[in-house]
Amino acid sequence: MTDPIPATDEELMRLVASSDEKAFRSLVERHQNLVVGTVARMVGPTDAEDIAQQVFLNVWKSAPRWRPEARFTTWLLTITKRLVFNESRRRSRAKLVPQSHEEREMPDYPDGRQSPDRSLLDEELNRAIEAALASLPEKERLAVVLRRYEELPYEEIAVVLGCTLPAVKSLLFRARNSLKEKLAPYLEG
Repeated sequence: MTDPIPATDEELMRLVASSDEKAFRSLVERHQNLVVGTVARMVGPTDAEDIAQQVFLNVWKSAPRWRPEARFTTWLLTITKRLVFNESRRRSRAKLVPQSHEEREMPDYPDGRQSPDRSLLDEELNRAIEAALASLPEKERLAVVLRRYEELPYEEIAVVLGCTLPAVKSLLFRARNSLKEKLAPYLEG
């Protein structure tokens, strides 16, 4: 009979620190959606899996030095932040719009005209939201992603971003105002 998989991330990390591959697999399975989702919202879906793989490779390499001073997910997202910001800089600080939108097929009427149904309007709004989000400075963008999509508390976002709680609130305030301004045509009516 095999040992059960530990219940907490801290227990898994202790095993990963001693090169336990099964514990590492469990840790990856437990947190891959968080990492891939965060990366995809920051740099687009094209490179999300590659960067997520780098994140978990860093977890594996850093496991012997890891100390449970904060929640594991906070540490994991800090690694994610560093790699995402490095990727953004590598791309010469270009404001990125996820590339998957250019690849999407639009449903058409049989005679070739585009259908004005609700799904197209929703898709247009989603593209506008993603473009507005991608236009934010990287710290503001990550703060919004962690708060809105990952539902992290302000305190944890502050740790991930390496700033104070008031700074996080300020980042989110600026980001929300910027998003509101960019999305005004969609919010009216």
